[in-house]
Amino acid sequence: MNGPITKLAAARTALAEAFAGATRAVVFTGAGISTESGIPDFRSPGGLWSRMQPIYYDDFLSSEEARLEDWRRRFDMARLFAEAEPNAAHLAVANLARHGPVCLVVTQNIDGLHARSGVPRDMLVELHGTNDHARCLDCGERHEISHAQGTIAKTGASPRCTRCGGLVKAAIVSFGQAMPQEDMERAMTEAVQADLFVAMGTSLVVYPAAALPIMAKEAGAQLVIANNQPTDQDGIADLVLRTPLAETFRPLAEASLV
Repeated sequence: MNGPITKLAAARTALAEAFAGATRAVVFTGAGISTESGIPDFRSPGGLWSRMQPIYYDDFLSSEEARLEDWRRRFDMARLFAEAEPNAAHLAVANLARHGPVCLVVTQNIDGLHARSGVPRDMLVELHGTNDHARCLDCGERHEISHAQGTIAKTGASPRCTRCGGLVKAAIVSFGQAMPQEDMERAMTEAVQADLFVAMGTSLVVYPAAALPIMAKEAGAQLVIANNQPTDQDGIADLVLRTPLAETFRPLAEASLV
């Protein structure tokens, strides 16, 4: 690597060349892709998790107070996510998945913007889940967020499953909760089979997901890291971009890739 690219035109050219030379690409995204849609990075200094204690999975299971507070936060997030729109970077990833070399999009985000941007569901792995619906922790029955809102407004108690009576929780991975094994295994399998791995908008500090670029690089993929701040993996990357994601990826959102 010759050093980070900080000029927009050069970043666009290098990125377009990387995708043009790929036949099997994986895109891995973090909060940075959505901050440009107005969604804050909850983990950054000044973000939500620096201003209030996260609610751990075990606390959700054992404490009604914790469950109600968790739901209050989920409702706030649902409103925030509903007001946001996919930006050009999301649209570019969707275009590359539908018509280009991208075979899988792996995201740490729970905002649902990749799905709304048009990434096919069978090509999207949401490692930390999604805030757009809930699941029963016992039987897996799907429930809408509005079900939880209505239950709490009416009874003041956290929602229970309408099928089995189990606890209902937003379909996100909480602190202390195991990540879905099947999704992680699929992400790892595609990472080591890729000839291009693009990590965008992620500081690459949350493991085991942050190991995916390393696995891809060690298996022979070209590694591109597009992030506004340095990461610990910049040194192994073939290309590091330090330009705004939406503007850098915009030409790929508008390009005909067929």
